[in-house]
Amino acid sequence: MGIQGMELFAIGVVIILFMAVLKQFGILEPMSSFEESSDSDLELSTVRHQPEGLDQLQAQTKFTKKELQSLYRGFKNECPSGLVDEETFKSIYSQFFPQGDATTYAHFLFNAFDKDRNGSIRFEDFVIGLSVLLRGSVTEKLNWAFNLYDINKDGYITKEEMLAIMKSIYDMMGRYTYPCVRDEAPSEHVDKFFQKMDRNRDGVVTIEEFIETCQKDENIMNSMQLFENVI
Repeated sequence: MGIQGMELFAIGVVIILFMAVLKQFGILEPMSSFEESSDSDLELSTVRHQPEGLDQLQAQTKFTKKELQSLYRGFKNECPSGLVDEETFKSIYSQFFPQGDATTYAHFLFNAFDKDRNGSIRFEDFVIGLSVLLRGSVTEKLNWAFNLYDINKDGYITKEEMLAIMKSIYDMMGRYTYPCVRDEAPSEHVDKFFQKMDRNRDGVVTIEEFIETCQKDENIMNSMQLFENVI
């Protein structure tokens, strides 16, 4: 797989895997299967975390009230506490890659959703991130992908961070990767990534460099539009 293919995979796998997680949560059910509900649908007395009201979440996302209600039902059914911790998140992803090790990649992805760094994903975190991935603008999606790669959240992607992401992807794919991956392949992909993205050759990739380069790549732009209306 060439560097362009790896870039597409690294960005697209977030959305593809999230579709699998949504199905796991029972969220991708037809909208007609749910009855009309009021704002009280987002009120639970038995959960540890009560999410924000429908109006506020609708203002923060690109989902309708009815869509938010169905998303919450699926989230509530799988996570009665109203929160998803990292171990639960890892176990969900591991189900889809039994031949590989998805724990490290799931850790990075979990941190991308856990905006306030409290060790759990709330429904608000979940649905705001999902809104970006499914219905956000290209720039919003690229910002989200950059945040995933920027592991320490300092505003730059370093070679060490990108190598960690690449290795986690190879670990996740396990023996499904064909042809077999050479040990040096992740490092080679990172070098090619920086040759393409690091415009001023200062050893780091900024958000501006990342977005500008991706926007000039027709394949990456096409991949950003694949899942806009899945729910």
